Amino acid sequence: MSIVKITRALISVSDKTGLVELAACLARHGVEILSTGGTAKALREAGHRVVEVSDHTGFPEIMDGRVKTLHPKIHGGLLARRDLPEHVEAMRKHAIAPIDLLVVNLYPFEATIAKGADFETAIENIDIGGPAMIRAASKNHDSVAVVVDAADYAALTGELDANGGGTTLALRRRLAANAYARTGAYDAAISQWFAQQNREAWPRRLVVAGERREVLRYGENPHQTAAFYAGGIARPGVASATQLQGKELSYNNYNDTDAAFEAVAEFADTACVIVKHANPCGVALGADPRDAYLKALACDPVSAFGGIIALNRPLDGPTAAEIAKLFVEVIVAPEADGDARAIIASKKNLRLLVTGGMPDPAAKGLWIKSLAGGYLVQDRDAGRIAAAELKVVTKRAPTPVETADLLFAFAVAKHVKSNAIVYAKSGATVGIGAGQMSRIDSSRIAAWKAAEGAKAAGEAQSRAIGSVVASDAFFPFADGLLAAAEAGVTAVIQPGGSIRDADVIAAADAKGLAMVFTGMRHFRH
Repeated sequence: MSIVKITRALISVSDKTGLVELAACLARHGVEILSTGGTAKALREAGHRVVEVSDHTGFPEIMDGRVKTLHPKIHGGLLARRDLPEHVEAMRKHAIAPIDLLVVNLYPFEATIAKGADFETAIENIDIGGPAMIRAASKNHDSVAVVVDAADYAALTGELDANGGGTTLALRRRLAANAYARTGAYDAAISQWFAQQNREAWPRRLVVAGERREVLRYGENPHQTAAFYAGGIARPGVASATQLQGKELSYNNYNDTDAAFEAVAEFADTACVIVKHANPCGVALGADPRDAYLKALACDPVSAFGGIIALNRPLDGPTAAEIAKLFVEVIVAPEADGDARAIIASKKNLRLLVTGGMPDPAAKGLWIKSLAGGYLVQDRDAGRIAAAELKVVTKRAPTPVETADLLFAFAVAKHVKSNAIVYAKSGATVGIGAGQMSRIDSSRIAAWKAAEGAKAAGEAQSRAIGSVVASDAFFPFADGLLAAAEAGVTAVIQPGGSIRDADVIAAADAKGLAMVFTGMRHFRH
């Protein structure tokens, strides 16, 4: 049963996009249309003949519309196999007319809860009849076409016009797969919402759904395939951003842009983050976006080449002019003014993204990592430390200036791959050591970066001198701290909690360093 001629269609949609055009195509091919409520009204107003579902079934809508399509004449018409004589006989015996096309999109549950609707409103926006019909039609795709997305109307009408009002099996199977994915995603949203209402942090079954936004040229490497899916709780960032210009984002662009924008969101003051290979290579606060960018760039101008620039303020002309001097892959900011857009327009491949807002760094969310045969799921690292929460453990307490830099450096360390060491001075990173197996190696790399940055700028001494240092986890031995002391730091921030804390504190005191414990670790793998 390859080509199936459509004689009767049931249409019930909350999203009326493309509805009138679809109905016009069905009318051209003599298709009878069944419908309900607002959909029937919209079709009649457009001049199309519609049969009310209640007239078709001979049974009225009841219970405030909760029961209208849940009827044997609807589900029998969708589920009956036309190739089985006993099904055909049952249709004849019970006066069930076949339904060859179902066009349904569901009550807007996701949009309703996104607006913060109360419990009762959310419940009333859970569709029952729609998913039931979709699943019935999808199961019987040998005979029935089912459309759940206006994006598929063009493919449907194209086939109808090409095949004298019929659909091919290939299209029906593709539409059925889309339909099952839609009901799966819908149920996922409902189950997640219910778990939240019940304050159930880790439900027995985790259901995660996403909507494909883009098939990418390749994955992390050219021999890997990849796509980008959006899903979960709405959050300003790369998933919601508008791309103003530039070629399409790659897999690595998506990953690095997300890392950069989440990092820059940590700061209330004007800030810039430059990311390369998912690690910050420069972070700074500034009087304005240009100032913050230049300070961030100074940390590691070599690594910044080909990197991602994230701002937590709108991109303006002066900042865009500075960034345009360097080859970068992506700029992401909450907005970009006209001057900035005009300047960046000269770099046709440079991607410019605007998000319309900043994510809340303290907001919870799920962080999912796939393993062979399963998933690791945890809260987003929303931990933050305030000055009042710091515990001074050395003889010398940090000065107010050092304290500000310590908190800044620790916020940066949260976004650096472990083992992470961050040197900072005057609200800017001067050296970052990331992703080393040994913490002392991260400390040495950060010190080397600080020295190289000074050398590139023609400065006489390492920028680590007079800086502070942050460690994402405790120093297991004093060696990592001593390496930082040798580089010239004056103060240290770390979680504490090592069995050798006393040795590390003694080493800090011997070097005249101020050190504070946070009691909070920021591993990032």
